[in-house]
Amino acid sequence: MTAAPTMRELDITLDRNSPVPLYHQLAQAIEHAIATGILAPGDRLENELSLTSRLGLSRPTARQAIQELVKKGLLVRKRGVGTQVVRSQFRRDERLSSLNEDLAKAGKQPSTQLLEFSIGTLDPDVRDAIDAVEVTDREFIKIRRLRLADDVPLAILTNYLPAQFQINEADLVRRGLYACLRSLGVNLKIAHQRISARLMTEDEAELLDEETPAACLTVDRIAYDDVGQFVEFGRHLYHAAHYSIQSSLVV
Repeated sequence: MTAAPTMRELDITLDRNSPVPLYHQLAQAIEHAIATGILAPGDRLENELSLTSRLGLSRPTARQAIQELVKKGLLVRKRGVGTQVVRSQFRRDERLSSLNEDLAKAGKQPSTQLLEFSIGTLDPDVRDAIDAVEVTDREFIKIRRLRLADDVPLAILTNYLPAQFQINEADLVRRGLYACLRSLGVNLKIAHQRISARLMTEDEAELLDEETPAACLTVDRIAYDDVGQFVEFGRHLYHAAHYSIQSSLVV
């Protein structure tokens, strides 16, 4: 996990004679600090106990103000860190590309933690998801990685591919999976994917440095090469506060 950022204490003045509720005044003051750059993405907000003590507020009032900004997508509560200003969201076009390469092109520094590298048969739910491919009794490489962008946990990537591909663990830490496959002469051509949303599990939230309940995007993707052969099945989970997928629609 990344080190917790320094807590920022804001200069906030509340007008108790105003008809505007105190929680809303506090929310506006914090939002103004974010808009003007006093609070930058990644900065940690003063905790509720400190806010209430310093400003003479009740904890429910401070909590309501913070929750209002969480709903707006300006703040996020993180396990073991506190309340933090949301970093700018990484937006990705809907195309067949490597997350590692897309992050680098967007000016972010990608890094990878390899969580699992094993060889065996597929679990029934994964086998069912690849029902168009003959997978019975075949061995597959299972790769599970935590992908970070600028040291912020962004995605949990799980991929399954035929064991015939000579991919090693060191390569997967240094490069993206698709770059590894291209180095083996694989020419990825087309993929079919399904995008969904759900709440993270406790284990997923811990990896993504988030408090539950928290939303995530999930993507199941089956990729094929230029002769129509199955290459890999990916089951990916993205931190919804930091990641979105965009696509263009035409009539």
